[in-house]
Amino acid sequence: MRRSRNAKIVATLGPASSDKDTVWRLFLAGADVFRLNFSHGSADDHRARFALLRELEAETGRPIGILADLQGPKLRVGTFVDGAVMLAEGGAFRLDLDASAGDGRRACLPHPEIFAALVPGAELLLDDGRLRLVVEHCGADFAETRVVVGGKLSERKGVNVPGVVLPIAALTAKDRRDLALALELGADWIALSFVQRPEDVAEARALIGDRAAIVSKLEKPSAVDRLDEIVALSDAVMVARGDLGVELPAERVPVIQKRILRSCRRLGKPVIVATQMLESMVESPVPTRAEASDVATAIYDGADAVMLSAESASGKHPVEAVDMMNRIIEQVEADPQYRQMIDASHDAASVGCDVAEAVCVAMRHTVALLHAAAIVCYTSSGHTSLRAARERPESPVLSLTPNLSAARRLALVWGIHSVHIDDVADVHQMTDLACAMARRERFAQPGQTIVAIAGMPFGTPGTTNLMRVATV
Repeated sequence: MRRSRNAKIVATLGPASSDKDTVWRLFLAGADVFRLNFSHGSADDHRARFALLRELEAETGRPIGILADLQGPKLRVGTFVDGAVMLAEGGAFRLDLDASAGDGRRACLPHPEIFAALVPGAELLLDDGRLRLVVEHCGADFAETRVVVGGKLSERKGVNVPGVVLPIAALTAKDRRDLALALELGADWIALSFVQRPEDVAEARALIGDRAAIVSKLEKPSAVDRLDEIVALSDAVMVARGDLGVELPAERVPVIQKRILRSCRRLGKPVIVATQMLESMVESPVPTRAEASDVATAIYDGADAVMLSAESASGKHPVEAVDMMNRIIEQVEADPQYRQMIDASHDAASVGCDVAEAVCVAMRHTVALLHAAAIVCYTSSGHTSLRAARERPESPVLSLTPNLSAARRLALVWGIHSVHIDDVADVHQMTDLACAMARRERFAQPGQTIVAIAGMPFGTPGTTNLMRVATV
C-alpha cells in the first residue's frame, strides 16, 4: 500500500481504538505510526495492542512504526479536606511538604525538588495554567505565594514551574519499568517526556542504546533554550504544544513551533507536531476550520508527521479523525505553493559537508533535472533514507532495507515508503532490485528514470557514497 502524500500520521491507540477492526480502519484511513501512551493503560493493555499491530503488519506486508510514549514526572498538588477550594485573586496560599489534606489556605506539594529550585518572584501554574501564583517567600520545604489569577482548585491538579530548570530526572521509576516493557515488546520509537536538558536525552540513550530510537518531547521552555543541543542528541523531536502552551504565553507557541521545525530540518532529524490538532473531533465528526488550518500550517512548514492524541484514543470518531488529517495533508501537498515553500526553506549544503550530504544534495538536483519517477535508497541503518528525506526532493523516496527495525522506524519520516528486502551483494544487483521494486511498488513504469543512492561497502551503516541513474 502506497500513501499519496509525504507527511506522516501518528495515531494514538486507546479505549476507542483497541479492537482489530478499528485498528485496521485507522491504518487504511492513513495512520503510519501508532502511539502507545504509557500514561494510561496497564502492561497487559500495551501487550495486547502491540501484538495487534504486529499482526496487522504481517497481514498488510507494510512496516508499521510503534511509538511508546513515556509518562515522565507528574507534578501535582495533594488532596483537600472538603474537596475543591476557591483561591481568591490577591489572597495568600501556602504550599508545603506536609502530607495532610489541605484547605483554602494551604496544600501539600509533595515534590521537594520544586522547593529546592524556587526563588522569590518565581511563578507557579496550577491546573494547566488556569491558576497562577507568585512566590513571595520560600524555603526547602515550603513556599508562601500570592494568588495572581484565582479560581477553583481541585485535588491532584498539575503544577508547572515556568522559567525554572527543576532538578528532576526525565525518567521516573515508573518510566524505567515502562521503558523495560516497551523495549521487551520491541517498540521502534521511545518518546521521552519532561526533557529539560541535553543530559536528559543522554541518560535515556545510556539505557536504550540502539534498541529503539528516541523522540525528545519539547514541552519545557528550558528545552527550547538548548534546542540545537537536544535535537542533535535525539533521533527525532516532538513539538508537545500542550505543555508549552501552559508554561509560555500562547502567542509564543507558533513562533517556537516554527523554530523547532527549522532546527530539525537543518540537522536532518524527523519532527512531529502534536497536541490538540483536531481536538474538536473528540466529540464532533468534523473539525473546526481553525484546526484544519493548524494541521495545514504544520505541513506547509515541512513537518515529518502530525499526531492525533485523544482524537483517536478516546474520541467518538477515531477513524474519521485520521481520514480528515489524511485529506488535509493531501490537499496541502497538492498546492503548488507547498513545493515553493519547501524549496524556499531548504538549507544549502555547508562548506566542508560530508560525503553523504554531498551525494544527497547531488541526488536532489539530479532528480529535479531529470524529472525522475522515484528515488530508491538502499540502506542498512536507515541513515541514507533519512539524509535523502532531509533534502525534501520532488520525487517520492522508496527505501529498501534488509533491517526490519530500520524499515519500521522510517515509517515516521517524511516522504519515505519503506520496504523490507533481502540483502544485496553488489551494485548491479542493487540496481536491478531498485528497478524491480520501483515497478512492484508502483513508483515507476518501464522506460522511466530512477535515481538510486547507497553506501559502499553494502551493509556498513553511515557510508552513503554512491548515486546511480537507471532506466526501469
